[in-house]
Amino acid sequence: MQNILFVCNQNKYRSPTAEAIFKDVEGWSVKSAGLFEGSKHLLTKRLVRWADTIYVMEQSQKDEIQARWPDLAWKHIVVLDIPDHFEYMQPELVKMLKEKVINNGVIPQSPQAGQPHGGA
Repeated sequence: MQNILFVCNQNKYRSPTAEAIFKDVEGWSVKSAGLFEGSKHLLTKRLVRWADTIYVMEQSQKDEIQARWPDLAWKHIVVLDIPDHFEYMQPELVKMLKEKVINNGVIPQSPQAGQPHGGA
């Protein structure tokens, strides 16, 4: 089982959308968190340790994680380059997340991969 963590600033739109999209991928255990106070799920060192792969939406988020926990700087962190101007489950955001995560070569490209629970 691969532990996958999606991180954005506040855990309100981008990372929860990613969690919803990829939570049913076979072989993945998926969580999401935010970097800053007020986040629905605040990123902790424990979560960073738990993750095999961490997807962040912006380079500054990778930098922040590595600055907070330099002893975990070796963690596999992938920058998706997704700007903070989407709503939760906005179709353009869903499409962008699927393309960028699948293109990263982590999950197989198939009609089932990355489908939200219940299809779509």
